[in-house]
Amino acid sequence: MTPVHDRRALWIAVAAFVIWGLMPLYWHLLRHVPSLQIVLHRAVWCAILVAAWLTVSRGRGWLREVVAQPRLVAMLAASGLLIAANWSLYVWAVNSGHVVEASLGYFINPLLNVVIGVLFLRERLSLPQWVAVALAAGGVLWLTFNYGSFPWIALCLAGSFAIYGLIRKFAAVEAVQGLGVENLFVFGPAVLVLAWLEWSGSGGFFSLRWGGWTDVLLVLGGALTAIPLICFAYAVRRVPLTVVGLLQYIGPTLQLLLGVFFFGEPFGIDRAAGFAFIWAGLAVFAIDGYLQARRRIVAQQL
Repeated sequence: MTPVHDRRALWIAVAAFVIWGLMPLYWHLLRHVPSLQIVLHRAVWCAILVAAWLTVSRGRGWLREVVAQPRLVAMLAASGLLIAANWSLYVWAVNSGHVVEASLGYFINPLLNVVIGVLFLRERLSLPQWVAVALAAGGVLWLTFNYGSFPWIALCLAGSFAIYGLIRKFAAVEAVQGLGVENLFVFGPAVLVLAWLEWSGSGGFFSLRWGGWTDVLLVLGGALTAIPLICFAYAVRRVPLTVVGLLQYIGPTLQLLLGVFFFGEPFGIDRAAGFAFIWAGLAVFAIDGYLQARRRIVAQQL
């Protein structure tokens, strides 16, 4: 693999995280549409676009490969429902004035992955990792008792995405192919609910009650979901995981900045103090991961 290819994959990874970070701006354009319907349209159009992509790039056999493995199908059904719940909460949070807390969920997620590794995979933590987890837990407790509200949105987003990642870790399927199958499990129910909403007069897609531009945005919302995932799946195979681990903080950082400076959400000293504990934990976690990776590289060269 040439350095040019590495750089290209690196920039593709950066692009994926930037898109994820700027997504609140897109969902804000659809704030006049009920959050449930935004999520349902996202699921439908993402399923269509990913299935089309896989059919063109891999042929019609991409689905048969998975269907032939019942255990894998069950795992992808569970992960599909889980990521649908995660997206539902995320879109609702953005359009309900909780962008900052949503960003907190994606800051916490890497550390929660570590905790899940200990609980379910019997992994052992190094001392710096214990310190990182303790700092993050301290930040959550501070936000709960000093800021005055339990950060349930952040914890639900982080928890659902962490469990989703755990399921996908054991699901032996390529990332985009798995995404395609996951979406198919959500596709049918989403179409039925949307059809009922349109028939009952609560929808506005086919009646153009929200306007033609809104319909375009709802369709493109599926692409906005699929494109960064495809970019991420491409890059993660070509960029060291330590680099990807650091790049993943681009998304929640952009979301936090948008929440404070674009959406005008409060971010006083009490809330900043809680975030500072969590960021300190992330810094310890990231530095420890980098040093461990460097030691492995040196050991391989000896």
